[in-house]
Amino acid sequence: MKVKIEEGCIACGACESFCPDVFKVEDVATADNANVSGNEDCVKEAAEACPVSVISVEE
Repeated sequence: MKVKIEEGCIACGACESFCPDVFKVEDVATADNANVSGNEDCVKEAAEACPVSVISVEE
């Protein structure tokens, strides 16, 4: 699984609250793909919770 943050992130912090091992939010969200393995469920939850739908998940 690979995670990408598309342009348009509003830095709301939702993704980080769902999956802090993968997502970090400062000016915008970033995803650490090295930590996705073992965190797939929370990555999917974070993507679904994103209010601007900028998290893409490739299986």
